[in-house]
Amino acid sequence: MIRKLLAFLTLALAAFAAQAQAYPAKPIRLIVPFPPGGGTDILSRLVASKLTEVNKWTVVADNRAGAGGTIGIAEAVKAAPTGYEMVMGQKDNLVVAPWLYKNISYEPTRDLVAVAHVAHTPVVIATHANSRFKTLADVVSAARAAPDTLTYGSPGNGTTIHLAGDLFEKAAKVKIRHVPYKGSNPAMMDALAGNIDLLVSSVPSALGQIKSGKLRALAVTSARRSSSLPEVPTVAESGYKDFDVSTWYGLFMPAGTPKDIVVTVNAEVNKLLAQPDVKAAIHAQGAEPRAMTPEQFSSLLKSDYLKWKGIVQTSGVQIE
Repeated sequence: MIRKLLAFLTLALAAFAAQAQAYPAKPIRLIVPFPPGGGTDILSRLVASKLTEVNKWTVVADNRAGAGGTIGIAEAVKAAPTGYEMVMGQKDNLVVAPWLYKNISYEPTRDLVAVAHVAHTPVVIATHANSRFKTLADVVSAARAAPDTLTYGSPGNGTTIHLAGDLFEKAAKVKIRHVPYKGSNPAMMDALAGNIDLLVSSVPSALGQIKSGKLRALAVTSARRSSSLPEVPTVAESGYKDFDVSTWYGLFMPAGTPKDIVVTVNAEVNKLLAQPDVKAAIHAQGAEPRAMTPEQFSSLLKSDYLKWKGIVQTSGVQIE
């Protein structure tokens, strides 16, 4: 009896080891919680194509857009924790949205496992090329002289970008009127036409127009300068010490996904982030590649989740 039990356990352990070594044994679905063509989609497809090309895995990007990226996250949370479903999450839908939307069905620090940080990007404050504003100090002076008359556009209420603008108003002790748009492109068009005084945007969305000279970048909101815009000062350098608002992108899997699978995917993504062509592709989008361990990424998620609760509550913004 004991021999049979030992034989059974040996076979079971061997089967388990073979299964672990064989990962992935079938295609992996990468949920993209935004429409095709945006920054999240571009980064997701870059990671999917490179994992497929370099590792001979089959990783399929699947767009599940809607409700500020929360629909795709919710779908990932409900997936089986087998390692064959993952999602490209970001600060907007994992850290900010749970405090903005009343009916969010997930709690990211509980329902998801942080797998691999991919990139981060600052927000940029810009104006049209013919604007009277040459520096952020010019904006602050004008806003103090005529409160609530200047305008800034963002991709929408409650986005990290909107809240970056709100935080800057508070830091500078000025009042600038927020004009929310339904996405980055409409805000960009009005900024280029001079219909709004300022554009607050992710660097990837605005980079092309800045490089072409149609927009003038006044400051980036990260703690250090963007390598895509090295000549543009930070908000902190412009006189607002410790100002730091940026967004990040990374891969997550449902809670309960085996640790060995998380470690495997993390290691392979980190290898990709070290490749010159991948670095160049991410920099071309105005983002910065940054590798982390699962533990480091999990710590970032948890700290940002708590930090942005206070920011959202202070802003008073809420979305039904």
